[in-house]
Amino acid sequence: MIISPPFLPEAGITSTDGSKPDPMMDAVDQFELARGIYPVASDRRWHCGSHLAPDTHGEVYAIADGEVVAYRVCQHAVDPYSCNVGFVLLRHSTETGDGRKLTFYSLYMHLLPLAEYQSFGHDGIRLPEFLQKSSGVDKKGQVTPAAKGSGQKVRRKDVLGFVGRYQGVTHLHLEIFMVPDDFTAYFGHTQLGVASPATATTPDCWGHTYYTIPAGQQFFARPPGTGADNKLHGIRFTPGQTDKNALQLVVEMYFSKGAKYTNVWSIATDGSRTLLTPEPVEEKDYEYDLYHRATALYDACPSDGYEMQRFGRVLSSAVTPPPNPQTWVQVTYAAGKQAYIDISKAEIRKLSDADFPSFMGWQKISDANTPFDSNGMCDINALKKLVKDAGDTGELPVMEDMTEAQRAQALSTYVRMNDPVRQALRGFICNAPSEWDSKNNETRYTKLLDEGGFYHGNQTGYDDFLKYLKEVQFWDVTGLPAGEKLWFFHPLAFIRHFRKCGWLSKGELSQIYDESTYTALGKTGEEYRELYRSAINAVFRKYRICAPIRSAHFFGQCAIESYHMMVVRESSIAIGKAVKTNHPSIMPELNRYFRSPAATPVDVTYFSQYDGNINLGNTDPGDGIKFRGRGFKQLTGRYNYSEYWVYRGWLDRKSYDHAWFKKKEGDHFKAGPKVDNPEFIGNDTYSCVDIAGFFCVRTPLEKAADQGVSETASRAVTKIVNPYDVKSPPLRWRETQNSYRVLGDQP
Repeated sequence: MIISPPFLPEAGITSTDGSKPDPMMDAVDQFELARGIYPVASDRRWHCGSHLAPDTHGEVYAIADGEVVAYRVCQHAVDPYSCNVGFVLLRHSTETGDGRKLTFYSLYMHLLPLAEYQSFGHDGIRLPEFLQKSSGVDKKGQVTPAAKGSGQKVRRKDVLGFVGRYQGVTHLHLEIFMVPDDFTAYFGHTQLGVASPATATTPDCWGHTYYTIPAGQQFFARPPGTGADNKLHGIRFTPGQTDKNALQLVVEMYFSKGAKYTNVWSIATDGSRTLLTPEPVEEKDYEYDLYHRATALYDACPSDGYEMQRFGRVLSSAVTPPPNPQTWVQVTYAAGKQAYIDISKAEIRKLSDADFPSFMGWQKISDANTPFDSNGMCDINALKKLVKDAGDTGELPVMEDMTEAQRAQALSTYVRMNDPVRQALRGFICNAPSEWDSKNNETRYTKLLDEGGFYHGNQTGYDDFLKYLKEVQFWDVTGLPAGEKLWFFHPLAFIRHFRKCGWLSKGELSQIYDESTYTALGKTGEEYRELYRSAINAVFRKYRICAPIRSAHFFGQCAIESYHMMVVRESSIAIGKAVKTNHPSIMPELNRYFRSPAATPVDVTYFSQYDGNINLGNTDPGDGIKFRGRGFKQLTGRYNYSEYWVYRGWLDRKSYDHAWFKKKEGDHFKAGPKVDNPEFIGNDTYSCVDIAGFFCVRTPLEKAADQGVSETASRAVTKIVNPYDVKSPPLRWRETQNSYRVLGDQP
């Protein structure tokens, strides 16, 4: 799932502060107006969107790939308040994991009318053709009819229009919602709404990692076995304190720019939270050092250890037998006090953002706990109970003694002037009616006729209001059920949260490489993309290659190293010809590894150049072809194969002398590592891609990639990947740029 906000300010493209991993959302958050807050309007009614006001009438971008459900393009504003009622409604179907389909809708309301484009320096040529003309009969001063979508597709970052205004205020009204069946299908497999979430049992894991630590757990100054030099198996642990935690703890851990960051909250018996880390605790270069730590601390299977350090559990097929190996993390267990705890213990629960844990503020708001009454009016006291974690908000007025106007003012002031309350409201996922569905009008607005209401004693005014409202509403052209409640999200909270996912859907991955690359060789891109897509996503998650800058470099290099994913076994002839003719040297090795016999001598002669290459650890006859290049980043040579076999836990590092190729016994080299099935890493799709991830973390590649998407950074990455290739750097840079256009945030 690739998603971005409807505005892409330049200030959000880059950041030097690793503790704030999403500068784009930090920048766009500043556009949210205090008027028009989710999910409560200033008149106490549902307001299931956010009002966003950048400083210009600039472009409004699609937040994700989608299909047009409905739209309205106006030629002119609606009098008398220069009201812009143009909109686009999109349906998005994407994935957040294997079998984890997510369908949601995004609404962009109050788009600038065509007649005003030139006033703000726009020509509209970047808009899709159907948005460059009125959607229906357009009479100045009247509402243009909405149109039903006809299957039009849009890409993320496509321009949908420009920021307009409503009642004289320049802003975009943005909504994100799901229909009930789609909501249940997706969130029924999360822990949303679970008061005490348990350790997740599925590999659906993304974003930040969370640990819940019960009270009374033993913390250590240093992990047991640490030497006087504060090192355990060569890994340094800064001493802390030996103690027990008095209260339950919630630990948030995330990685950014090579560092690890940790936030900790203590949970009181009444459920209130206290932040113990005023600023995220940084462990510099921790992520860049994960491979070294894994190989030093997890002897049985460093690959499992790598995942334990990142997720607190093993997500791939574990090699290490249960229980999980000890994993020591530094935690602030009380104000100003840090120590180490083994998070592999079963009583410590492990979750991620994929679980939507309640302790991070996610709440389902439905009939059972809604602060809205049967007339759709929000009660300030009921709302306060739901935002209890926002802290003390002082005494609230007695609502029974107030007029409706006073109630509305009190609620508006409470929300607008209280930042902790507004932050808490971002976690509300609300089951509510749409204000664009006319079936809800009577319930939503009938109290306007009551004593103290805006239209009290003015039936004609109320009828005119409803007539205008129905003209603006558009639900009848959406094809969605009328009169039903939907599930709404704070749109910026939704976008920020799912930006942590990074799982590439079929459609998103299809945009990375041009299809002509495949058709020129008589192939289709889909046959290769879908073969490896699940593995690519799993590897991206494991090594955090899913960060857009890293993944852009990955695909830029992969285009050359694996010939756009078409060649994962070293070819004995020209690669293009090998692909076009399905040459046996690049085909799956189903009857042990490729060799002669059964292969013809002419097809294997090329690999004899590697025989006896001591730098590759090829000391036995036939090692050249046996350990030829395989994988997305082709693993070559017996030494490199043995290193990967040890990393995956398939080979005991103590079973051989790691310098066998430098030592002789008589006329022969010492016995080397025993790797009998080298073909497996080319045949197994996960291992095929994991080899590239292994290379990324075994070398300083991720650090080089994190320098940004530039030609300098691309050349630095290329020098690590293939220092002897002097011809391909421009091609790798071009492919990196092309990939970043799909994956990154630049318009």
